[in-house]
Amino acid sequence: MLFFPNEKGLEMSIRKSKYLKRLESYGFERKNIYVFDYSAPDLFRGLRIDAIYISGGNTFGTLMRIRNAGFEEDIVSYVKAGAVYIGGSAGAHLAGADIRHVEVYDENRFGIENYRPLALYDGIFVCHFTCERQEHYEKLKSDGRYKVTPLRDEDSLVVEN
Repeated sequence: MLFFPNEKGLEMSIRKSKYLKRLESYGFERKNIYVFDYSAPDLFRGLRIDAIYISGGNTFGTLMRIRNAGFEEDIVSYVKAGAVYIGGSAGAHLAGADIRHVEVYDENRFGIENYRPLALYDGIFVCHFTCERQEHYEKLKSDGRYKVTPLRDEDSLVVEN
C-alpha cells in the first residue's frame, strides 16, 4: 500500500502514530506500507502496490501537496493498473470530479484554483454526511453539474471499472 498523509503529516510522525495502527487494524502489514514522501516522489514511482490510501485532512492542502510533488498522474496510473483506491474524507473528495463544493467544509487556504482533482469517479462526494449537510447536498443535486454521492462516516463506496 502507498499511503499519502494529509497536509499535516510527516513520515516520521506517521510511522509512530495512530495512522499505521489504523491501517494495521484494517489488515495491512506495516512492512507493506509505503508512506509517501512529498519531497521525494521519484522513490514511489514504479512500485508493485495493490492499494493507494489517501487520508483525511484538508482536501485542498492534500491536493496541493500531491500536485507540488507532480504525482497526480502516477496515482491515476496505479489505479488504472489495478491498485485499489481508498480515500478517507479528503481522499474521497480527491477521487471525485470536482472539489469546489468542499470549500463549505474545508478552508481553501492553499490557493487552489483548479478544482479538478484525480477524477477517478464521475461525480462528487459529500463526506461526513449528516442531516446538517442535507441542504447543501440538495443544492448540489439540483445544480445538476455532477452526480452527488453522500457518504456517512460509516459508509464505503465500491466502484468497479
